[in-house]
Amino acid sequence: MKFGYARVSTHDQNLNLQVDALRREGCEKIFQEIASGSKVDRPELKKLLNETRKGDVITIWKLDRLGRSLKHFLSLTNDLLQKGVDLKSLNDPIDTTSSQGRLVFNIFASLAEFERDLTIERTRAGLKAARSRGRFGGRPKGLSEAAKKKAVAAEALYKEGKLSVNEIGKNLSICKATLYSYLRHQGVEIGVSSKINKEPQKKIMPVAVHLIVENNNKYVRGKKRSIEAIEDYVFYDYGIKKLDDCKYELSIPYENEKDLGEQIDEIIRGADRQADMRNCFIEIDISALDGSEKSWY
Repeated sequence: MKFGYARVSTHDQNLNLQVDALRREGCEKIFQEIASGSKVDRPELKKLLNETRKGDVITIWKLDRLGRSLKHFLSLTNDLLQKGVDLKSLNDPIDTTSSQGRLVFNIFASLAEFERDLTIERTRAGLKAARSRGRFGGRPKGLSEAAKKKAVAAEALYKEGKLSVNEIGKNLSICKATLYSYLRHQGVEIGVSSKINKEPQKKIMPVAVHLIVENNNKYVRGKKRSIEAIEDYVFYDYGIKKLDDCKYELSIPYENEKDLGEQIDEIIRGADRQADMRNCFIEIDISALDGSEKSWY
């Protein structure tokens, strides 16, 4: 049986282009999903994988519609091939129903494995060379000299009370989370200034965060350090409450919906950056706890 799988990331996007192409290809049943590619829980994809049997073919519009990363795509495709299920992409040279398509897929898999091995080799060589010179890596403690100067300027501007935190951040070329970190480093109580605070009264959005951190490959051991860095340098400024190994609650101060969206984006990008620095990747979902059913990922 020929199955189709179509996915878009948000409700603003349209599935029609993918669905029409899959129907022209002769797909007898098409699974449609609205979910981010980085999201772990994709119900329609799970239904598709559970329904497929030996001899079936799954057709997709492009490779990125199926896998959330190259590693995930290769793992998923290998699982399908072991079940006797073939995969075909309409806009990529992947078609495991043909010998040429299987060759291309195996080349992709070999290149990915080769790239991982090269990365590991370069990383180990670099660490060895650094240790021979007395350098052991790790994040420097405290602030750099340049950051200390910005922290002093941030303290002065914040206490003056003439600019909003967004304006201070723009003037100093730092994000809001970094500004709050600098203020806490200077011992400044957030929300208190020497003059009347001219910012609009901030609202607080309580959110639930589901965070999964994984090493890029089996040779990397940065998962634990990535989680610690995300908690210390990203979540800390939002009143972090750790519920279990991968669930948190944060309290995000915001002025309006645009400001809230920007702060959520800063949290996601900050967490991704901390993980990437340690050769890891993340999957993160954030949902509002105010009853509005808002979610971000």
